[in-house]
Amino acid sequence: MKPRSDFFSSGIAFIAGSVLVLIPYTILVVTFNYPEVLRNPAGEILTRFHAAGSPLIFTWLAFALLGFPLLFGYHRLGQLLQKDHPFAGFATFIGLAGGLVQIIGLLRWVFVVPVLASAYSGTDSQVVKTSLESSFMLIHQFGGVLLGEHLGQLFTIFWLISFSVILFQAGLIGKGFAGFGLLSGFIYLLAQAELLATVIPGFPVWEPAGFIGSTLWLIWMIVLGIRLMGKGFGVRHKE
Repeated sequence: MKPRSDFFSSGIAFIAGSVLVLIPYTILVVTFNYPEVLRNPAGEILTRFHAAGSPLIFTWLAFALLGFPLLFGYHRLGQLLQKDHPFAGFATFIGLAGGLVQIIGLLRWVFVVPVLASAYSGTDSQVVKTSLESSFMLIHQFGGVLLGEHLGQLFTIFWLISFSVILFQAGLIGKGFAGFGLLSGFIYLLAQAELLATVIPGFPVWEPAGFIGSTLWLIWMIVLGIRLMGKGFGVRHKE
């Protein structure tokens, strides 16, 4: 039998990580028009970023790092389940990889974009501006679209779907909550179409998919954390 304290600490990590990451996310939505701003022209993004100054850089830093408790939750929960459910170990590895590549992608806004934005706002040369816009788009597509949004989200979705099944098989969650996890993962997966649209003009996109999918994922994580804390206290959940 798994120690109740292990379930409790996992639950705390899922709740803390999910709630903490919402703080800088909300600030970015209000102050930087995130995530819509990601598809704006490069020059507009660089100009707006430079005008926002250091507070925006620290907000991006917080957004990248405050999700770290989730990685602890992934790791701890995987440890608890992998003995009886061997696939949990692989799914945990994928989840951790997803979290790390998302962090790397987000950190471009802290250590790379400020340099480009400062140079862009400090020159009147259209040739230089065009060069900086091209550099930004290259980094944006690689660090943002490829790493953070594609691999990061795809790996996260894989973890979500996998653990919805594993936790149900382990008797830790009911059929309804497992189904909610699968539905959340499917909706989140639809957001990948928007990434393909950045390189395939006209590719069909359901624009709300990213917001709805990521929101449902965070809700699922918070509820999972509450349930794991309940398991730590020896509380039974009914559905």
